[in-house]
Amino acid sequence: MIAELVHTFLLSISPFGEARVGIPYGIVSGLNPFLVFVVGLGANLLVYPIFKFLLDNFDVKLWKYRPYKKQSVRMARRAKSGVGKSIKKYGFWGLMVFVMIPLPITGAYMGTIASHIFKIKRRKAFLAISLGVTISCTLMAAGTYLSKMGIELI
Repeated sequence: MIAELVHTFLLSISPFGEARVGIPYGIVSGLNPFLVFVVGLGANLLVYPIFKFLLDNFDVKLWKYRPYKKQSVRMARRAKSGVGKSIKKYGFWGLMVFVMIPLPITGAYMGTIASHIFKIKRRKAFLAISLGVTISCTLMAAGTYLSKMGIELI
């Protein structure tokens, strides 16, 4: 049980799926869905403060290295193309909806990059990303739990 919870946490905080992968993993592993939701949500909520700290403190220092600069520009373009229009038009709500959509290349990591690029105030960005992550985690937990129940009935 502890190993599955740790895996759920690590999958939920990783950029390779976030809670969209962690929560289904925990529920399919047979853990309590509410506990999985809390662990997945908590891990995914940690993304913004940790990643924002890294962006603020290391972005300028690493910019002089070509591989970092090239990757940063690529990620910035990706964030601008994915969320740029909605943030410019809808601001807070655009960022929240972008993070909320449980699809690849959306989520807390890309939302943090977008908030950094568009220089959204920390509190506003954290609230928008937190609301988006909470809604996304709720959708994933409910969908996975109901799917698992349906599969078990068959």
